[in-house]
Amino acid sequence: MPLLGYGNKKLDTKPYNMFTIQSTIEEGLPIIILQNKSNATSAKISLNEGGRLKDLKIKTIILIKEIPEFDYSASYASSILFPFVGRMAEGKYSYQNKEYQLNCNDNSNNALHGLVYNKKFNVVKETKNINCASVVINYEETNENLGFPYKFNLQLTYTLFENEIRLSVIIKNIDHKTFPFTLGWHPYFFCDKLSRSTLEFESNQKIKFNENLITEKVIAHKTEKHFKIKDQQLDDCFILNANTIDFLTPDYHIKISSNQSENYLQLYTPKDLPLIAIEPMTGISNSFNNNIGLQQLAPNQKHSTTWNVKLNS
Repeated sequence: MPLLGYGNKKLDTKPYNMFTIQSTIEEGLPIIILQNKSNATSAKISLNEGGRLKDLKIKTIILIKEIPEFDYSASYASSILFPFVGRMAEGKYSYQNKEYQLNCNDNSNNALHGLVYNKKFNVVKETKNINCASVVINYEETNENLGFPYKFNLQLTYTLFENEIRLSVIIKNIDHKTFPFTLGWHPYFFCDKLSRSTLEFESNQKIKFNENLITEKVIAHKTEKHFKIKDQQLDDCFILNANTIDFLTPDYHIKISSNQSENYLQLYTPKDLPLIAIEPMTGISNSFNNNIGLQQLAPNQKHSTTWNVKLNS
């Protein structure tokens, strides 16, 4: 029997709002693009730049974008921070009674932002349906860095929904030795009205830095409920009491959340640019020496962290 209104023609069940995944080359670099059918929501991932999130647009609102005058080599924009976050004083630390020296990439004074921000990731899985698109990318370190002589596997899963993006990180120790680590993410959010924007997060402790932005100590500091950015030049770190951060601008409101119970927040505003780095972390600067947030991963064990960025109505 023919379907009513269609004669003998078969009903087309193709999901026209299916999310898509594309592979392309931009400026000589391999890029993965996740997007919905209308392209109102999209994300670009740069495989050869540490698997970073290069651009993010949700419901036509641009949340993350490249700024030509702020090159990635200087910004580390959206890089994954592993095995340490922030700065490590002179790149030196001691672990299990041994001394280590990392390469100092912060004006030759300190080690900065870990060891994977410039690594090449490979695509291992793609999934797409009417609700979301997801890509799993992977980096495996099999060469022992003199400053971090451990082998590990780092897997990133980006999942894009209509109104949010989820980043899941899985670290696996593939060495025969236990290693120390902290983990972070370094996204810059685009906002041309920063002076009229606010942040909301719960914290009553702040990190006091020295002149080289190395942690000196934790101090008591009650953060106001509505943290006004105004015209502040921010480079501040907070210990969070909860796992959510709200960023409210005249144009949009996003909520950044973590599945971790112990959370830290680094805020940074580059001078004269419409950007703010809102960096969720599991530790703080110089953590290999001060042990704040420092974790250890035994051979064959895994650690997982998930961060969400959701656009609120």
